[in-house]
Amino acid sequence: MRMSMGLEARQLQTQKLAPRMIQSMEILQLPLMALQERIEQEMNENPLLEQQEIDPNAPDEGDDEDRSTNEPVSEMEKELVVENGDNTDDFERLVNMDSELPSTFDDSFRQSSNRMQDDADRRHDLMSNAEMRPESLNDYLLHQLAELDIDDRVEQFAERIISTLDARDGGYLRMPLVDLLPPNHTPDDLTVAEEALKIIQAMEPQGIAARNLRECLINQLSSDLRYYDEMKTLISSHLEDLAENRLPIIQKKTAFSIETIQAAREEMHKLNPKPGAAFMKTYVPTVTPDVILDQDENGVYKVRLEDDRVPTLFISEYYRRRLQDPTSTPEEREFIKKKINSAQWLIDAIEQRRGTLTKVAQAIVEHQTRFLDEGPEAIEPLKMQQIADRVGVHVTTVSRAVDDKWMQTPRGILPLRKFFVGGTQTDDGDDVAWDTIRLKLQEVIDKEDKSDPLSDEHLVDEMRKHGLTVARRTVTKYRKKMGIPSSRQRKDWSLSKK
Repeated sequence: MRMSMGLEARQLQTQKLAPRMIQSMEILQLPLMALQERIEQEMNENPLLEQQEIDPNAPDEGDDEDRSTNEPVSEMEKELVVENGDNTDDFERLVNMDSELPSTFDDSFRQSSNRMQDDADRRHDLMSNAEMRPESLNDYLLHQLAELDIDDRVEQFAERIISTLDARDGGYLRMPLVDLLPPNHTPDDLTVAEEALKIIQAMEPQGIAARNLRECLINQLSSDLRYYDEMKTLISSHLEDLAENRLPIIQKKTAFSIETIQAAREEMHKLNPKPGAAFMKTYVPTVTPDVILDQDENGVYKVRLEDDRVPTLFISEYYRRRLQDPTSTPEEREFIKKKINSAQWLIDAIEQRRGTLTKVAQAIVEHQTRFLDEGPEAIEPLKMQQIADRVGVHVTTVSRAVDDKWMQTPRGILPLRKFFVGGTQTDDGDDVAWDTIRLKLQEVIDKEDKSDPLSDEHLVDEMRKHGLTVARRTVTKYRKKMGIPSSRQRKDWSLSKK
């Protein structure tokens, strides 16, 4: 009963806030090129929206009357955005606000509400045939989550997990659940997190949010599959043997025939080791930086948005005045008012995107200054929750703010998501990013004597020489994640080339 009442209250709140929130989140998530397309679409659909291209080199010309027609909507007009459906008072405020403006117009500009609606419908039909930005992996999962009736805490944590998944990495959950928990978490928090993860792993695409390849493949199995039992056994206990084609060893341990093992392996090839990667095939973005990183005279990094190509939007002066024209019909006035609401929501959403993206990008830069100064090996562990806490927003807002966004830095144009990396603690108690370990481990192995490769224990010694004190199990884990064979396998491969 309590859950039902809570759900009902949440639904009522969603109904009240949905129009603004949905548009704000959509606009925030759009990269620069897609934002330009969205603005063009909105202008085609809304005759009240006009734009002013800004030329920073142009002189400030025009008298006060000219400038007044290009100003964004005033605070009084913003009050037109209502949620209770009663338009009377707001309509009167708009008419009174424009009472000082002339009420006579060229008759050729006067249109009926039906004519304006027909124009808008025609533009909508044209835009509906345009190619839309494909749905991202995160959006696809969030849409599935929204259809479920689950506890609020579980839903919030599921959103947090989804925000960490990256289609470019196959949709794996690369950080431990405990790293996503608040600092003073309780055992109950971990239980909620595990429940949230199970819910996500039951979503499409199958195998999503797995913590490793074994879990990814197991989660794609269903009991109606051919060789289900055999595949489950092979995946659970013999993936390494399969990779090395050690079929006799598997036969001895499982009592499966060689033919059965081979048949089961063929069926396993139908499983998807990177279920999230399918979302990368549908959208290859033009890399245009949304954020530019500059350094001031003191060497301090400052971000600015690359939004010179985003026009300043305002509401048409003609339609403002049309509201007070005695010849306009009630239907026409109501149509204009609805379009004003829609236009103002878009203007507010674009401004909110500008502020949120700037704050998030600046917070990221301030955390990763060493990376920008010294290079990839100096990158610091960083979670989205840290930026969310610093900026004062929800972690899903940070996820949407960095989605498909790129920043021009002294080290090239980089995706904002690149600055978020998991990490671990060295034996000395220092936090170190996974990328730092990976890069140094690759460097050490690249320089080893190929005829006498380093064992994991010797790799630990070499890493320590480079200032990274990590346990052997950590080296082994990262070596396997990077797809680097053991020292024996590397030696056999080296000998086979001679």
